[in-house]
Amino acid sequence: MKKTLALTALLLLPAIGLANSAPATHAPAAKAPMAKATAGDATLRPFVRGSWKALRQGHAGEAMVVHFWGLTCGPCLAELPNWTAHMKKRPDLKLVLVDSSPFGDDPGEVRTALTKAGLIKQENWLFADSFEERLRFEIDPKWRGEMPYTLLIGRDGKVEPVTGVMDFGKLDAWLDSQGKKTG
Repeated sequence: MKKTLALTALLLLPAIGLANSAPATHAPAAKAPMAKATAGDATLRPFVRGSWKALRQGHAGEAMVVHFWGLTCGPCLAELPNWTAHMKKRPDLKLVLVDSSPFGDDPGEVRTALTKAGLIKQENWLFADSFEERLRFEIDPKWRGEMPYTLLIGRDGKVEPVTGVMDFGKLDAWLDSQGKKTG
């Protein structure tokens, strides 16, 4: 009888979550898969693990602005046309856009928003990894996902983060400083 009770208890322990003697930890809930930009999509590149390093290496020595935005971010959508207008004013502005929505924005809807804002011909990326926290950490370990979020990356590689809507007067001053030769 004791053997039967012991065997029954051992069989039931996993079912009630007591089989693991390690302290209980709560794993994050599984997330829905992110929308993926296809490899052949010329307008949206999939931003996955390692993309940040590749992006930085591809633009090494260039001053550039990397703007993180998303379809569910009202200020981001309102600001997109301002980026277009500013690019016309400042041809020295090298702008890269990254849809970094934690909700996995639909590539078709992202394309539509970029086309409407006149930004479809820019270098555009779309988060394509359901573990977006890892992507954000690669970009900036202090970034928690707030948007809009913009990184001003100098020719020397120095990064200046800007959280919130861009102050284009400050951006102009930064661009002017990047145009000056040093040393």
